[in-house]
Amino acid sequence: MASNADFVQYISDQCSGAGEIVAKKMFGDYGIYCNGKIFGLICDDKFYMKPTKAGEKMLKEVVRRPPYEGAKDYFLIEDVDDHAYISDIVKATCEELPKPKVKK
Repeated sequence: MASNADFVQYISDQCSGAGEIVAKKMFGDYGIYCNGKIFGLICDDKFYMKPTKAGEKMLKEVVRRPPYEGAKDYFLIEDVDDHAYISDIVKATCEELPKPKVKK
């Protein structure tokens, strides 16, 4: 089941305090980027973030689940209604993630 475009936009808006947020359709669902770094996925109307130490320290509740069959565990973010909370976690997560590779 693919994600609803309204939910994808809502999550993008909730993350917007962290930087330039872009959601890109991939494999029927979405990858979500901040300032060019992919930091999460939106699959089946659920928001997942890449696991980082910084992100884990900030989460109110740590829930790890794969976003799709065969995937590694990500953080499942269930409390998506607090804009400042989500933006802060995204910002901390992205600071810990490596820079995106330069395309040739």
